[in-house]
Amino acid sequence: MDLQEKIRSIPASPGVYLYKNHAGEVIYVGKAKSLRHRVSSYFHEGRDVDAKTGTLLLEAVDVDYIVVANNKEALALENHLIKQKKPRFNILLRDDKTYPYVKLTIAEPYPRVYVTRRLRKDGSLYYGPYFPGNLAYRIVDLIHRNFLVPSCTVELNRYHPRPCLEYYIGRCLGPCVEGLTTPQTYDEAVRDVKLFLEGRPGDLSKSLRKRMAGAAEAEQFERAAKYRDLISTVEQLAEKQRIAAAEGDDADVFGYHYENGMVAVNLFHMRAGRVLDRREFFWEDLPDFEGPAGVPAPLETDTAQTARAHAERLSSTGDRIQARGSAGFQPEEFFSALLKQLYIGQPYIPPTVYAPVDFEDRDMLEELLSEQSGEAGLHPRRIHIRVPRRGEKRSLIDLAAANAKQLYDQRFRVMRPGSRAIQDSLQDSLLLPSQPRRIECFDISHIQGAQTVASMVVWEDGRMKKFDYRKFIIRCVDGVDDFASMREVVGRRYRRLQEEKKEMPSLILIDGGLGQLHAAAEALANLEIINQPLAAIAKREEIIYVYGQEDDPIKLDRHSPVLHLVQMIRDEAHRFAVTFHRKRRQMRDRSTELLEIPGVGARTTRRLLEHFGSLQAVKQADQAALSAVVTKDQAQAIRNHFQK
Repeated sequence: MDLQEKIRSIPASPGVYLYKNHAGEVIYVGKAKSLRHRVSSYFHEGRDVDAKTGTLLLEAVDVDYIVVANNKEALALENHLIKQKKPRFNILLRDDKTYPYVKLTIAEPYPRVYVTRRLRKDGSLYYGPYFPGNLAYRIVDLIHRNFLVPSCTVELNRYHPRPCLEYYIGRCLGPCVEGLTTPQTYDEAVRDVKLFLEGRPGDLSKSLRKRMAGAAEAEQFERAAKYRDLISTVEQLAEKQRIAAAEGDDADVFGYHYENGMVAVNLFHMRAGRVLDRREFFWEDLPDFEGPAGVPAPLETDTAQTARAHAERLSSTGDRIQARGSAGFQPEEFFSALLKQLYIGQPYIPPTVYAPVDFEDRDMLEELLSEQSGEAGLHPRRIHIRVPRRGEKRSLIDLAAANAKQLYDQRFRVMRPGSRAIQDSLQDSLLLPSQPRRIECFDISHIQGAQTVASMVVWEDGRMKKFDYRKFIIRCVDGVDDFASMREVVGRRYRRLQEEKKEMPSLILIDGGLGQLHAAAEALANLEIINQPLAAIAKREEIIYVYGQEDDPIKLDRHSPVLHLVQMIRDEAHRFAVTFHRKRRQMRDRSTELLEIPGVGARTTRRLLEHFGSLQAVKQADQAALSAVVTKDQAQAIRNHFQK
């Protein structure tokens, strides 16, 4: 069906429309109160068309649509399709920093708590987001110490012969070993954690007091004292929250800086009237919309005739684009897209969002987010998106914009961030429990399984620590088996650390993909080392896999200082391994020729190479020089061999 005929058949109902190019790819997603009116409006003769719209229309050869019940459903569906299809004519959310949630895995027989930055529909409960980022880790640590619900990666579908260290230091009930706890006791602890994370200290205190009284009546005084201490902790936290709530409201404040086709956005998170943290967004490849001259000619395929006819119909549109030129950056459209992608579907939204510019569907987005907060939380509340023009709130937006300018300079003017800032970013990006102080990175090197060696390099406090580099000769692996080699070297390294009672690194980094990552994890599990931060960086794709979250690999921006740091450490490990392997191979090649000489064995070969330094020097040595190291008969045999 011709595009114009299809447009005439579109219903006048609310919904979402999708423009496609000649390859069938979705290039733009939009919403409309009336699909027919909105889509046909693109082709009105009298309409002023900016460069973006003109380029879109010249590329579009087909349009699909989805009818929904009302405008709010259209808004939500548009956001979902933009995130799913990633059409290049839409503004897409680019986020260098996400905030952590606390995940309670209630779908498991023995639920656990984790810190995560990715919300998934896996049956778990998610609480947050928490900022500053280390707040989530402090909350999970409090849960470990007081409720004894763990965050370990131990398989709990079967019993193990003995518990890990977390049980012995009083941070876990020990569900991994039969007889240490009961399902009823564990379920009770999980219910307490749920009440705690839901912010219901009154209900939790009431339940704990009841159990404390029961334990006292049963003369279980140690258990009653434990409940007493837990009640005190919960009530102290609740009091702090009440004081913070009285100081001010929660709000998000946006500011931006646009220059040379690139955008930096700064977001202040205000909680209880104070700025607790900020979030940065960058767009360096906004579509460079050009006039018709910048659009390539359509391919001569079955759709070529349709595309050509479509271009002819839009010739007047092209003329208007040429006359008008580029409309430049449109902050209204930009923030409309940004706020939708940022807040729709999130479990928590602050009551007030301060935006620097107004946009068309602000009222509708307010209504949708207000309904969403009622579905996600216990207390529905109205969400307001404000655009202050003057006063204190406007000064906050101006402050956010000034910070966005600084971020722009740091990002796009290649100003190198400090090592502390990189460490903070690395902690946020890889979900590390603490700021990484020491990273140990491993790599394997061989040629078709021959002379397999491994290297370990160390990054500590912002620089490479060459004194702590280590070389490993793989001894227990035959042939080509990188996974087994990685398992051997990681096991040897950290078994020695255990024997010497030294501290584990902040992060173990593996040069390789999922296979090497799991091999290293297996080696650590054999040593009963759990909860050790472990990650791998895959070559070519430069994707980072964090152990325990392999299904959600981390793909950092190519300009990210965190990615540059990880690449630098990985490349240093690779260089060190290759250098060691080359040296071993050279020694092997040197030894091979000397061992071919009758009467010359391995010990004599080693003595010759140590004395003369190289095989070439042995070849050039005369009879007297050789006789000073070996016997006369051996010296004569060596001379005869090389003279031939």
